[in-house]
Amino acid sequence: MTEGSAQFQPKDLDTGERLAMSGRAIAQGIRYSVAGQHETEHASQYLVDRADARAVIDSWPAAQRKVAEQMLQRYGQPNEATPTRLTWIGNSPWKRTEITSDAVLHRWPTVHTDFLVQTIDYRVPPSMFSAIAEFDGSIIVDRTRGEVSARCDSEAANVLGLNMVHELVTGKRDVESARHTSEQNTVAYTIGRDAPYAERLLFDLPDGGTEDVDESTIGDALGEQIAGKVRDGLGRTEEPTDRRSF
Repeated sequence: MTEGSAQFQPKDLDTGERLAMSGRAIAQGIRYSVAGQHETEHASQYLVDRADARAVIDSWPAAQRKVAEQMLQRYGQPNEATPTRLTWIGNSPWKRTEITSDAVLHRWPTVHTDFLVQTIDYRVPPSMFSAIAEFDGSIIVDRTRGEVSARCDSEAANVLGLNMVHELVTGKRDVESARHTSEQNTVAYTIGRDAPYAERLLFDLPDGGTEDVDESTIGDALGEQIAGKVRDGLGRTEEPTDRRSF
């Protein structure tokens, strides 16, 4: 790295800034807890004019533009639009739908690109995360928010992926069976045969309560670090007996 090109790093914040930053987040977390909130979706209050949305996608690659048009026809005005992204919030059955002009190469079950992300509320046990990742690397699980997202090139592919997630979580299928079923339904849907797993979500969507916000355990760490800070101020160098790496 050349002189003068050093980038900002978290260590560059002084102690006061670090405490203030953490304090604001903790205060907001307490307000959320007291109010019984889990998250907010302020963008759902806004709608983007269809003409403006179409102007955004006009220069997008053909594959993304075509699917974006389908989403506009099916779900109406998006809630957000940027030069590279359209977002719908609460467009049932989805909690959120996002389509981007950027794409990610994906070679399973055949070579394609991923650019359509659709999200549902769904709790996945942490013990199942590895199996889901092994099944399909374009399934994204968010434990804290209690969400699962599928990212592919069509709504049918996302429906198919999420149906397989449900069958993995409920023990109906293992990874090998889920991949085989996905392959068969992908081909069947493409050539116009019955493909039930790609046609609609085959399970009831949870009505909230899927989040896993974990538990606060900062108290012990706070005591240890304050004691260490006091030792720092006294110029003492001995380390606490319980040394933990971060």
